[in-house]
Amino acid sequence: MDTLIPTINRLQEVFLTVGADIIKLPQIVVVGSQSSGKSSVLESLVGRDFLPRGSGIVTRRPLVLQLVNVAPLQERLKIHNGNRVKQNAQNSYPGVKAEEWGTFLHCKNQIFTDFQEMCREIEAETERSSGNNKGICPEPIYLKIFSPKVLNLSLVDLPGITKVPVGDQPEDIEAQVQEMILSFISNPNSLILAVSPANSDLATSDALKLAHEVDPDGRRTLLVISKLDLMDAGTDALEVLLGRVIPVRLGIIGVVNRSQHDINTQKSLEDSMKDEQAFLQRHYPSLTSRAGSRYLAKTLSRLLMHHIRDCLPELKTRVTVLSAQYQARLNSYGQPVEDHSATLLQIVTKFASDYCNTIEGTARHIQTSELCGGARICYIFHETFGRTLQSIDPLGGLTELDILTAIRNATGPRPALFVPEVSFELLVKRQIKRLEEPSLRCVELVYEELQRIIQHCSSFSTQELLRFPKLHDSIVEVVTGLLRKRLPITNEMVHNLVAIELAYINTKHPDFTDAAQVSASVNSQQAEALDGGKRWKNEKVAEEKVPAAGSGSPSKGQAINLLDLAVPVSRKLTAKEQRDCEVIQRFIKSYFLIVRKSIQDSVPKTVMHFLVNFVKEHLQSELVGQLYKQPMLQELLIESQDTAQQRSEVSQMLEALKKANNIISEIRETHLW
Repeated sequence: MDTLIPTINRLQEVFLTVGADIIKLPQIVVVGSQSSGKSSVLESLVGRDFLPRGSGIVTRRPLVLQLVNVAPLQERLKIHNGNRVKQNAQNSYPGVKAEEWGTFLHCKNQIFTDFQEMCREIEAETERSSGNNKGICPEPIYLKIFSPKVLNLSLVDLPGITKVPVGDQPEDIEAQVQEMILSFISNPNSLILAVSPANSDLATSDALKLAHEVDPDGRRTLLVISKLDLMDAGTDALEVLLGRVIPVRLGIIGVVNRSQHDINTQKSLEDSMKDEQAFLQRHYPSLTSRAGSRYLAKTLSRLLMHHIRDCLPELKTRVTVLSAQYQARLNSYGQPVEDHSATLLQIVTKFASDYCNTIEGTARHIQTSELCGGARICYIFHETFGRTLQSIDPLGGLTELDILTAIRNATGPRPALFVPEVSFELLVKRQIKRLEEPSLRCVELVYEELQRIIQHCSSFSTQELLRFPKLHDSIVEVVTGLLRKRLPITNEMVHNLVAIELAYINTKHPDFTDAAQVSASVNSQQAEALDGGKRWKNEKVAEEKVPAAGSGSPSKGQAINLLDLAVPVSRKLTAKEQRDCEVIQRFIKSYFLIVRKSIQDSVPKTVMHFLVNFVKEHLQSELVGQLYKQPMLQELLIESQDTAQQRSEVSQMLEALKKANNIISEIRETHLW
């Protein structure tokens, strides 16, 4: 189990190289209010002074601290000289001629053997990112300390919880600090080291309050009571340390921090630990073996190892799942282009195939939210266009007076005994003309759907196409141009379909059966009209002799302008006029239904032949002819910067995940217990 913490440290370094935080690694997060003694606790674990000190908020960036236990210098030199077995050589660090040293991630290949210089580097790096106005920054500083005096540990020191902004600090400094702390302790794989001073009420501890928010069961929280020596005279923390005030599942450990006087006089940590043990022996003799900085270090190392052991199976599963996901993402970005001609031909062929398959309904990516492609075209033909034609009234817009006027105009100056055929043709053409607008609208709807298929194929079917923006735009332009060229041709053919029907009114059409029946009916009605013709004329003469009521006879010398007489808008038709109108109406309705049926059948066929099928058959040849040109290949197959960058990032992440998987696999299952 001793290898578990170094393993986590190696995993942390692997993911730091790619700047990713996708794996939540086990670590100890130190939380406490400002001036609670967090820095003294951390320094006691290291055994050296290396953290900045001062008034107010000093820790303004997260400090990720890795403690690595190494052999003493003399022993490492012996190992280097070959006096030890080679299996220990990996921990010998022969290039470092120092007993203790540290390295920062941001200082590549620089080794710090002076801990005061290490402290100054922490201050300088903090000011580089956070400024010198006491503001905080969420970007961590990574420090690795090698020493024979430390136990293997991985800790995170966070800014102290503060309440009131100081100096140039923002007004919401308290919320910023709490948000930063919560982002670290919310990690379910982290252990929370809550530091609370002994001379304050534990019930008001900010550290315990935040820990309880994310760890209500207390499974991940360890409490450290600092400054045991600063309690009021006559009081002690025995009840607190025994867990009788607030129980903490992982335990409560008391420590004695160095005073400011000790720091100013540069009292060594070794002497401080001796004084700490003496203080505990005098005041807490029953807890001497379970308190103090040395016991805290051993407890943290033990808890972290057991916690890593519990988290390792989940970590391995997480790494495996992420590896598969990133491998799939990398595959979606494709490989860098080597053969431009073959790549272009492959993409063009795939796009043309996907376009045609979408029309045929055999595409791989079938939408379930709405109709698209061939299904929508079918809906346009049989639902939209069909219902529109069915809703057109054969006699819509025709009044009986319009029909009567057409009959009179067709007879000229002579009254007609029979209904003139010219009036029927005039009126039925007017009705047939109404079929042209919905037919052209049908063409427009199909054209719009063919354009939508372009975007559908670009978004779902041809992922390779998204890598090359210029090629994508060029393909869209070529297909759109082909559709635009075919649109006026299709419109012209549909216009001709209606024009053909208008060119010749075929009254001998086999389905125009009403014509013979109507003619026979008219003949019998006309015969009755001839028999009563004389009586009708006598009635007419009598009507002319009787002047209308209220009207006076014109004077003998007064001229009458017949054009000034108002034409009645509507009047009651005579029996003959009513019969003539009914005949024309029956003729129009019968013939209009024949033409409507023909148009409803021929328009979809015309659109399919001149637009849809033509585009399907000529799409690939049009794309190849327009785009497969040597001067254009290099330009069209330039990847977008986003794609190239994302491929590089995903590739690096995949490499990191593979390394992480190898590191975890090195741990044998027997080492976990």
